[in-house]
Amino acid sequence: MTQIALPLGRGEAAPSRIVVGNANSAALEAMAAATTWPFRTAVLHGPPRSGKSLIARWFAEHGIGEAIDDADRMDETVLFHRWNRAQEGGAPLLLVSGRDAEAWTIALPDLRSRLGAALHLAIGTPDDAMLADLLAVHAEQRGLPLGPDAPAYLVPRAERSHLGIERLVTVIDRLSLERKVAPTLSVWRDALEEIMGPKEPRLL
Repeated sequence: MTQIALPLGRGEAAPSRIVVGNANSAALEAMAAATTWPFRTAVLHGPPRSGKSLIARWFAEHGIGEAIDDADRMDETVLFHRWNRAQEGGAPLLLVSGRDAEAWTIALPDLRSRLGAALHLAIGTPDDAMLADLLAVHAEQRGLPLGPDAPAYLVPRAERSHLGIERLVTVIDRLSLERKVAPTLSVWRDALEEIMGPKEPRLL
């Protein structure tokens, strides 16, 4: 498993980690060439809970450049001024958006043209190997002992997304605590049924 660790901040119970896999490796590799980005600007798109904010934090804390999380929710005039300041300072600028390029409609013409020319990076759908790594990290952060057989059983049956895996671990943890039992096969099965629905066919 490849991970990028972030330093602890006050009030954090455990280090935040970026799990590196097929869904984000290309975007992370692009960070190493930030000074070559068009206008030294990149826009990172990705689905919920896919690690966009962690990547932005890592980018800023390692001194690569400035990062603006939830840039698609910011006032466009304010964002344009931030872009101008970054250009004047010569530092790379990473903008994080929860919407893909087509869904982020920008009304301000100057900002639209600048960001249209920026490098657009996307976090995609995790493959089985990355889903297994995400499962392990979420379980570890909760102190949840899933056991070595969990990935082989859970990954093929789980929702294929970062958010889906996080939800699955949350439900397994809750059911295990409610029943005061270890999170073994019966708990895994019931957690999957709660999330996916009882009518979903099960793999035998």
